[in-house]
Amino acid sequence: MENKYDRVFNFAAGPGNLPLPVLEEAARDLINYQGSGMSVMEMSHRGSVFKKIAEEAEATFRRVMGVPDNYKVLFLQGGASTQFSAVPLNLMKTGKADYVVSGLFSGKAFKEARRFGDAACIASSEDTNFDRIPAFTKKDLRPGTDYLHVCYNNTVFGTHFAAVPDAGDVTLVADMSSCIMSEPVDVSKFGLIYAGAQKNIGPAGLTVVVVREDLLGASRPETPVMLDYKTQADAGSMYNTPPCWAIYVAGLVFRWVEETGGLAAMKARNEKKAALLYQTLEQAPLFTLNAQKDSRSLMNVTFHTADPDLDKLFVAEAAKAGLVSLAGHRKAGGMRASIYNAMPYEGVVKLCDFIQNFSEIYAKGCTK
Repeated sequence: MENKYDRVFNFAAGPGNLPLPVLEEAARDLINYQGSGMSVMEMSHRGSVFKKIAEEAEATFRRVMGVPDNYKVLFLQGGASTQFSAVPLNLMKTGKADYVVSGLFSGKAFKEARRFGDAACIASSEDTNFDRIPAFTKKDLRPGTDYLHVCYNNTVFGTHFAAVPDAGDVTLVADMSSCIMSEPVDVSKFGLIYAGAQKNIGPAGLTVVVVREDLLGASRPETPVMLDYKTQADAGSMYNTPPCWAIYVAGLVFRWVEETGGLAAMKARNEKKAALLYQTLEQAPLFTLNAQKDSRSLMNVTFHTADPDLDKLFVAEAAKAGLVSLAGHRKAGGMRASIYNAMPYEGVVKLCDFIQNFSEIYAKGCTK
């Protein structure tokens, strides 16, 4: 693939890389959006030009994700971390909520929910350093709980739910920040889905919330107006100035996903990339994968050697080869290759070649 822009392969966990066609179109529109005489970053969010941008972005997202008509799609600010507070403020009606703690951010969401009521951890994989999705069933949910919260893909430790958990009649809430639009998902099985944009959707600054309409209008009295889903839904995500540029770029990404085959095709491409990378790491004697096989993520592949100094050397040498941002999260160490939707197959091939060469040089008789 021709690299006319001298771009590296960016394996960052977020902000992640964006599709090149999206960047090219955004660059063309940057100064003068489609003859409007101004940039999207300059125009009124209540004007007809931006209104059309936002409406088209939402419509495309709904088509690609298969969002049912009885769900609202909100374009908000504050990142997924703000939703750690917004979810219990809007949904914790009886004061009880259950959480599955399968990684760093689900742990943060659980900790925040405890500030607002009786939040309980019903399952956790912390005892094995979050190397798997912990087992649980709907029987583990407490009677009268308002919702079950899960983090569908764990960016730091590289794990992912293999299937939608069965919450029975309890509202299922999912943080999908690092896997949204990477595969088909039945939105109707969830009461609420939220996702920070900066991994698979667009630039940082936008958070997408998909919420079933019957869950609106019952927020706690102390809920700040900006965190009330009904307020945002009634205002069409424009109670105040929204993240206009981020919404515009997200709309381009939604269209790119649709035009390249939708979520079924995206899943097939992601599975192909992940299979190659996991197979390469399994066969390289120098490296060990962090996540158990039945919980492995298609988006974030975490691995390490037996020597932290060798891990640092791997990251440094990879960067010299144009393979950047491969250092693992500070809580996990080692390496992390985030291979989101926009990561081309060629990038994974180049990384695999580098892994094999590095292993041959430094393995020194190492066997698994």
